[in-house]
Amino acid sequence: MTSSTSPPLVNGAAGPAPEVRSPRRRSRLKTEPSNWLLLPALSFFGVFALLPLAGVVLLSFFAWDGLGTPQFAGLTAWFQVFQDPVTLNAMWLTLLMTALSFAVQFPLSLLLGTFMAGHQRYREAFSVLYFLPLLFSAAATGIAFKALLDPNFGISRAFGLDFLRQDWLGSPTFAFYTLIMVISWSFVPFHSLLYQAGVRQIPTSMYEAATLDGAGRVRQFFNVTLPQLKYTIVTSSTLMLVGSLTYFDLVFILTGGGPGNSTRILPLDMYLTGFRSYQMGPASVIAVILVAVGLTLSLALNRISGSDRMESQMEGA
Repeated sequence: MTSSTSPPLVNGAAGPAPEVRSPRRRSRLKTEPSNWLLLPALSFFGVFALLPLAGVVLLSFFAWDGLGTPQFAGLTAWFQVFQDPVTLNAMWLTLLMTALSFAVQFPLSLLLGTFMAGHQRYREAFSVLYFLPLLFSAAATGIAFKALLDPNFGISRAFGLDFLRQDWLGSPTFAFYTLIMVISWSFVPFHSLLYQAGVRQIPTSMYEAATLDGAGRVRQFFNVTLPQLKYTIVTSSTLMLVGSLTYFDLVFILTGGGPGNSTRILPLDMYLTGFRSYQMGPASVIAVILVAVGLTLSLALNRISGSDRMESQMEGA
């Protein structure tokens, strides 16, 4: 009697048994996407991001006016940047604007996003009106506020209030804080939208359990809403802090860096150094500094928050 474990016959002769793949391996081969799918995105990123960045880093070691032949200058441009009082002041103003704009935008966007997460009609109508700034370009916003804040025919003349009769953009005392107000008006709706979406993803059962435990609205906000918005806060904060390093268009249109250098932040200083003073080497150094600071902030926030270990907070996940 032939054993049931004998090898199968191939063309009448015994041959090796066919390879049997484990179900786990077959599942991995079927479900995992191919690494080749990354090729288009990586190519696009390499051509339009990495190559220009490498060119800027290389240009930071050259002296060039934008027209002639670049001349190798070593670390001359780097020493020039860190010894220039205008650029050092721009670094301080950028740091101050980052901190103050975050201090204004974070609580406002968090509270507005939580408020607008409700499904009442008046909240939805308020959301539509409040999100209108997202539809405006930075150029349109800058031109509109420059007209509104003009001391000759702006809001100071419209309402007839002495308090409003200030040179908001022409005074070294008010110009910097006016910029923070305009920037916050422009970007708070976007971050409110992030928080609104995050709050609506929180399971309602958590609020029901908190209500049964006797927690009011304030305790529910601090004990339920805030912990569940952890990763949304990380994402929003990263966009706020890193985005503050790219404020250029609004500042350029509203004040142009003035009066004096009171609003000449680092992105604007980079533009003025490169395209008005024709010093492409120091301008490239400033660009490298902005990229390095932005990457450091992003990596630090992700490492501190542990967002690389994010888990789903959706109900039933």
